[in-house]
Amino acid sequence: MTQKIEAIIRADALDTVMAALREVGIVGLNVFEIRGHGRQGGVEMSWRGTSYTLDLLPKMQLNIILNESKTQKAIDAIVNSARTGEEGDGIIFVYPVEDIVRVRTGERGHAALTYPKESM
Repeated sequence: MTQKIEAIIRADALDTVMAALREVGIVGLNVFEIRGHGRQGGVEMSWRGTSYTLDLLPKMQLNIILNESKTQKAIDAIVNSARTGEEGDGIIFVYPVEDIVRVRTGERGHAALTYPKESM
């Protein structure tokens, strides 16, 4: 089965997470700059003696499509490299992927996901 990992992490953890994913052989991913917050809510800031709350914090969203056999390795790499132990470290969602179609060739399923270096 093919799965999608959607990970939302701190912006400053991106390079470390990407390096950890490369170490376990995960190279195909998409990265988006996003803003949001979860349980941590906003962050109290002050500027020139005035306090304000920054409600939407900068985050990075990683989307990774991979075979189920690699999912746990990817999750472990993300968690171990992004964890600081503080609120706001991030969250990971895992979804089933119904089908994949490579636009260039029309390949479907696992064949569309496989990179040239990988063997079937």
